[in-house]
Order: sequence, then structure tokens, then C-alpha cells
Amino acid sequence: MSTKGYFGEFGGAFVPDALKGVLDDLESAFLKYKDKPDFINELNYYLQEYVGRPNPLYFAQRLSNKLGGAKIYLKREDLNHTGSHKINNVLGQVLLAKRMGVKRVIAETGAGQHGVATATACAMFNMECVIYMGEEDTKRQALNVFRMELLGAKVVPVTTGTRTLKDAVDVALQDLVANAANTYYMLGSAVGPHPYPLIVRYFNQLLAVKLKSRLCKRKAVSPIT
Repeated sequence: MSTKGYFGEFGGAFVPDALKGVLDDLESAFLKYKDKPDFINELNYYLQEYVGRPNPLYFAQRLSNKLGGAKIYLKREDLNHTGSHKINNVLGQVLLAKRMGVKRVIAETGAGQHGVATATACAMFNMECVIYMGEEDTKRQALNVFRMELLGAKVVPVTTGTRTLKDAVDVALQDLVANAANTYYMLGSAVGPHPYPLIVRYFNQLLAVKLKSRLCKRKAVSPIT
């Protein structure tokens, strides 16, 4: 990856001038803190003591036997606190926001899992939380909307465009431009302008390295009788 945020021919940051400075500041903060021992130690603490990692690595014996060849393992990310992998990235970003001195967090969400994870982290660190969600998605995912609001987040239905995730991202970026001085945009996937794909990849990559280590050390599992 180049310093301009390209992954081969893909990537970059095609954004208005008003957003360039905000993203540059975010990149600088990320590069400053991401490898510091105190940052990594704090992240590992919350991943273990709050999220519940490392979660089980389950050997799917019947599926392995049916398909033949390699042994198949299922990584139980659904057993994380909040019920998905989204909390892994969110915790990394909320700790980054804390070090940047930010007290207001915004995010987008489609199915609602990222919104729930963001609302959870903000509640834990006493940060204001605003979640943008397409109006159509709020109807389909009413239970997750309830969970976000229960955690103290403000869920804002987006009524422009297709009223789904893409439009929620656009409105969240508009909010970031207008409130950059006190707001952190916690993007939930490896999408959007640089440095967000790099940030999201990094916090998930930390877990992938640990998973690889566990697989290398794992002993053969005896067949169930």
C-alpha cells in the first residue's frame, strides 16, 4: 500500500477540500498511536475482559468429513459481546478517539451490528453517540435500533437517496465536515476514503495474527465417538 492509501489500483481519498484536513489529522493520530505499547495493551485488555476474546475455535467435524480434505474450523465471532465481529474494530477506534480528545462519535450502520457495537463502546467511555441509518434499514432492523437507543445513542433515519447504508455514509461524512472539531467518525467497514480502510484493516489484522498463532499451536482434535 502506498502512503496515499492505495491498495494496488484501488483506494485513495476523493473528498471535498473541507474533508481533507480532517482525514489528514485522523491519519496522523492513527499512525502516532497504533503501535504504542500502552495503546495495544489497553486494546488487548478490553478485548479480553470486556469482549470475551479469545472466543472459541470450533472444529466442524461433520462438515469436514462431508467435504473431505482440510479440517474446517468455525471462528465463533458471534459469541463476542454485542454478537458480532464489529466490536473488535470499534474498540480500536474508540480508544483512538479517546486519545484524540474527542467526546462525540458518529457512525453509519446498515444491518445494525456496527451501530450496536459503536453505541456500546460510547456508553462505556461516556461519549455522545449519533448513528446514521437508512430509513428502510431502521424498519428492517427495528430491534437493533431499540438496542442502540437503549445504550444511549441517537439514531437518525436517513431519508435521502435509496434510504439505505450508502446514503447513511454520505450523511455521516457531511456531519463530520460540519463538526470536525469535536467529532470522530467511526466507520464500520474497510470502505470510504483513506485512512479508513487502513484503520479498519489494521484492527482486524491484529486479530487475524492471533488466530493464525492459535491455529499453528492447536493440536489435532480426536473424532467424536
